[in-house]
Amino acid sequence: MTKQAQPDEVNSRIPLMTLEAFAQASGLTVGTLRAQVYRGYWPTIKVGKKVLINLEAVRLDAASRYSERP
Repeated sequence: MTKQAQPDEVNSRIPLMTLEAFAQASGLTVGTLRAQVYRGYWPTIKVGKKVLINLEAVRLDAASRYSERP
C-alpha cells in the first residue's frame, strides 16, 4: 500500500491528484468537485476506475490565463 500525498506535500513532481486530495487542497467538497469534473471543468486522467486531476494541465491553464490578462 502506498502513501497518498497530502495537499501540503504536493509538488511539481506529482502531476496527478485524487479527487479527495484535490477537494481538500482547493476547499471544494468532493461532491462539488465530482460535478465539476463531470461537466469538464477540470482536466482529468482515468487510471482504471480511478479519476485523477491533472495538476500540470491546471497549472499550465492558470499560467496562460494569467499571461493573457490586459
